[in-house]
Amino acid sequence: PSDGRLHQECGGGGKGGGPMMGVSAAESSGIGSMQGTVGASGAGHASSSSSLHSLPNRPFNTSSQTTFVGAPPFTPYASTPAMGAGLGAGRPAQPRPPTLGSAREATWSEIRPGHSTVPPSAADSGIAKLTEEVPEAVLLRDVLFVFQGIEGEVIRYQGKEEGYRIDEKYCVSPSVRVLCHKLAELGWLFRKIRMYIDSKSRDKTIGLVGQSFCSALSQELTEYYRLLAVLEAQQLRDAATRACACGSSADQPQQWQNIVAMGTGTLTLRRLVVWTHTPLERLKVLAILVDGCKRLKGGALISSLYAYSRHGDPYVHSLVIHLLNWVFRPLNSMLNSWIFDGELCDVFLEFFVAADASVSQQKLWTAKYSLRHSMLPSFIPTDVAQKILVIGKSINFLRERCQDYTQLGGTAMRSWYLCEDGEPTFDSMTGPPLHSVVEEAYLETSKQLLHVLNTKYHFMEHLKALRRYLLLGQGDFIRYLMDLLEPELSKPAVSLYLHNLTGTLESAVRATNAQFEAAEILQRLDVRLLELSPGDKGWDVFSLHYHVDGPISTVFTTDAMLKYLRVFNFLWRAKRVEYCLASVWRDMTSNCRYFRALTELQPVLHLCQLLTSSMIHFISQLQYYVTFEVMECCWAGLTKQVGGARDMDQVIDAHNKFLQKTISQCLLDPDSQHMLTQLRAIFDLITEFQQKLRLVFVECLKETERRKSVEEMSKQRGEMGVWGTTAIEADQEKEKVRLFATKNVPNYRSQFTVLQQSYEDMLKEFLVKLNEHPEQNLQFLCFRLDFNEHYTPS
Repeated sequence: PSDGRLHQECGGGGKGGGPMMGVSAAESSGIGSMQGTVGASGAGHASSSSSLHSLPNRPFNTSSQTTFVGAPPFTPYASTPAMGAGLGAGRPAQPRPPTLGSAREATWSEIRPGHSTVPPSAADSGIAKLTEEVPEAVLLRDVLFVFQGIEGEVIRYQGKEEGYRIDEKYCVSPSVRVLCHKLAELGWLFRKIRMYIDSKSRDKTIGLVGQSFCSALSQELTEYYRLLAVLEAQQLRDAATRACACGSSADQPQQWQNIVAMGTGTLTLRRLVVWTHTPLERLKVLAILVDGCKRLKGGALISSLYAYSRHGDPYVHSLVIHLLNWVFRPLNSMLNSWIFDGELCDVFLEFFVAADASVSQQKLWTAKYSLRHSMLPSFIPTDVAQKILVIGKSINFLRERCQDYTQLGGTAMRSWYLCEDGEPTFDSMTGPPLHSVVEEAYLETSKQLLHVLNTKYHFMEHLKALRRYLLLGQGDFIRYLMDLLEPELSKPAVSLYLHNLTGTLESAVRATNAQFEAAEILQRLDVRLLELSPGDKGWDVFSLHYHVDGPISTVFTTDAMLKYLRVFNFLWRAKRVEYCLASVWRDMTSNCRYFRALTELQPVLHLCQLLTSSMIHFISQLQYYVTFEVMECCWAGLTKQVGGARDMDQVIDAHNKFLQKTISQCLLDPDSQHMLTQLRAIFDLITEFQQKLRLVFVECLKETERRKSVEEMSKQRGEMGVWGTTAIEADQEKEKVRLFATKNVPNYRSQFTVLQQSYEDMLKEFLVKLNEHPEQNLQFLCFRLDFNEHYTPS
């Protein structure tokens, strides 16, 4: 065009956009050169853009669309008033569309100063009465209007049919009508894209990714505006050079005569079909993308675009990748802020990492940050996204919980996404480059976090302290503590005082190897009394407690400490039973010799010795199983996993698995509740056996002392020269011995016989349940408890 402002307003396209229409401002000097360039461009893409029906999620099926030729071959967008750049003589007055980004649209008033933009109305010209065929020049003028999304005089927008078409009252040949409708599809596509851009520009919640998408679409439309400017300029040149050679019909309206007088020249409908082939295919792709992304934002929008990029047509693939070069940049900026600074710059909730501001700092690692899977781009694998989440969590945990502000990630790492020319592309921001920088940042931040936990907060020392004291790994300390606490814990639970128990605990620490522990460890060790129930003894409510706070509480959570408490209570109860049987064995060893004079008591003592041996065998095998097959094996696995952990999540997961496995193998899980109840009944029976045996020993001790005193008295009398006993005293003594042998001894025997039968019945039932348990170690325990099939029914 001769007007220099046209090139200034519409000549420049977006950087990196590529030749969209195959024309440039320099080509406007002659339509011959423009035809050669556009034709070559159209031919170059003819094979790649001839079919789009394989686009993912938006299949094309031209056979299933409406018979209206001007409508595009996919579901049309909602009809709204046309908005577009006006480039044409005598066009209807239309509002100028709002601009977005760097794409600026040239209006006719800017290109043709002083030219009228309001055509005469159809009512004044008497168009409805015409029967002569509409000239091609008139149709060309309307087609240029339609290209801008503006209704012409003959070609109007039909809301019901969602497209542009020639009104039936105008006389147009079928072939020309088909050409016009085919060309009108380009305007329909432009109108659809322009409406999407306008609607999203007014949407305050579209987000940064949506704005980038609209900006990229506007840059594509800028190239389209250049084509319209060239076509309009060619129409004006034809009017200036061939006006005198064109005739007109006297029956035509005046404005038609003026347009016909301008002549068609080298710009014809058929040539427009050829020249607009490539732009048509490009706008088709853009319109499909608009349809697929109109209700999406953030990572979901990028995932939808990426799905279209996986197209077999190289032309479609390159176009979508070009859009992704711009659309992914806001998300890439959020990603860099998260993995290098731990900052979540996501005002519109577009990023795939979400933060819950209501979560306290104590739950920063476990509950504050999470993955927003709906916004996770499909080209980022879940394991990579999980590492990205861990990186940001680690940085925030170091700063807010550990008070460590070490700068992570150098300058070279922060510019990982730039190409050699200093500009980012979609390929440089995704794929192997993204995976590489995520892996590097993941290893660096996780290593720093674990280093701070182990050196500054002594995580492993606290873990070992829990093993030694709450899981009864410090044998000398536990044994001495039981010796000191035995008088207190044998009392009713209501008579216990916490300060007395705390003093006993400190005495046990000072008298054993526990005194060599670090002061911080010993300060956290304390006594805790469980909730009281009627009839509880001190043994039932006593427990040790380990205080945890600071960053280590992320691993040793409240739930984890409750599990430690459950395991301690089980181990403490088993240790108490073992302690009781050791006391019984000592009493049996010392008293059996002392009670040799009570010959009638020997069968009862023999029965008690057999029962004691059976109970000691049971508790010894159980303690061996718990100590070596459960605790030591689980602890070895925990230390190995913690030593090889790469991040905080793996440490927490290893610790939780350790507790869960320990609880399961100690019969503390819900599936083993019936077995635990049976085991506790056996423990109670052993405790009852100890108490009854003590009472029997007290009575037997009295009887033995009485008989010894009678013998001593008889001996003293003999030394004095008198009878040792009289007949009456001898008869009385015989009666007392007879009563003890016929009344007390059978009573003892019946008590222990019943207790033995109850113990064997319970043990048999417990062995049956052990043998049916799916855990293999428990089945081996059953075999060891009944290695000679003594409890197996014949």
